[in-house]
Amino acid sequence: MKRKSISIAVYMIIGLATIGLLTQLFTKPANLINNMFISIGFGVVLFAIIYFVFIRKKSSSNEMKKYKQAVKQSKAKYHQQKPAYKANATKQQPTSPTLRKKKHKRAAHLRVIEGNKHKRKDRASF
Repeated sequence: MKRKSISIAVYMIIGLATIGLLTQLFTKPANLINNMFISIGFGVVLFAIIYFVFIRKKSSSNEMKKYKQAVKQSKAKYHQQKPAYKANATKQQPTSPTLRKKKHKRAAHLRVIEGNKHKRKDRASF
């Protein structure tokens, strides 16, 4: 019963808001646009305050610092420079089918983390 009364209240609020928007649209459209810009600006400012005060402080944890350091280290190790293209030079494709392109395997950007391998449980005992 409580859920039904809440949904009725929500529908009434949405209906009244729709009636108010339509009335303002037909009577004072410039005022409606001004109010919409003010509302959007207020929402952006409120979101920015919440983000910079609460969310950003949580993301600077020790784990995130270690992750960013590992990403930086991986990029420095596996960074490949793109060859410079010459405007006048054109390469000709080999026409003989005997020449095949070599497939280059990309290096995996993974790092081995030492763990407690000697403490592994015996799977047969389950």
